[in-house]
Amino acid sequence: MRLRLPTERPTEPPTGYKIAHPVLSQDGTWAGFTGVSLGGALPYGVVADAACVYGRRHRPPARLCDCGFHCVHERTAAEALLCTAEHRTAVLLEVSVLGAYIRFERGFRYARQRVRAMTVGPCACGAPAVALADAGWGRPGVRALTGVCAGCVRGRTSVTLAGFARLAGDGLRIVAEGGAGGAVGVTGAPGEPAGAGGPDGLGVPELVAEAALLQARLDWFQTQLARLGERGAGGAGHG
Repeated sequence: MRLRLPTERPTEPPTGYKIAHPVLSQDGTWAGFTGVSLGGALPYGVVADAACVYGRRHRPPARLCDCGFHCVHERTAAEALLCTAEHRTAVLLEVSVLGAYIRFERGFRYARQRVRAMTVGPCACGAPAVALADAGWGRPGVRALTGVCAGCVRGRTSVTLAGFARLAGDGLRIVAEGGAGGAVGVTGAPGEPAGAGGPDGLGVPELVAEAALLQARLDWFQTQLARLGERGAGGAGHG
């Protein structure tokens, strides 16, 4: 006789933590995430339903399969995963576990989730991130992003943290860690569809970040124009 755990009926959705890579659609109208292991080829939004990565017709989380979203109980356990070399550019997600789930010793495997908050680590140079820029890889139709400061964004495809929150929608809260100023948070409007919204309603930190990113891009383009001008002037002397 095999013993079964009692059925749980929580009064509110359990909270879990996981790591993922933020992604931006090729046309720049949708923002979401992609996992770091099983199911990483299936990008998902702030609110999403799991699908079986093996193409089976059962509903996740099936007991005899590995399908479904995965998360751990403790924030520190998820943060520890960010120490590995292959996960240094990932972000930390705080999620609400929705629908059916299977509880394990260290976490959950479940059918549906809402990403409540995303924590972005500092830029590779050590400065606090003000934007998410092209990480140099992606999945079909989406670019993976990584946190960058205004000085390192240069000419890469990028979106500010506030812009990512607006594109992701559904109340996603983003926190940037690092720097003497501490953590800075921005939030996407609840229920806001991807691609909607604008600068209205942004606070001072978000507007400062938008301005810093714009200035960094202008500086980079001016540098490139100056270099082209020098090359043109040097070539004009040979004739």
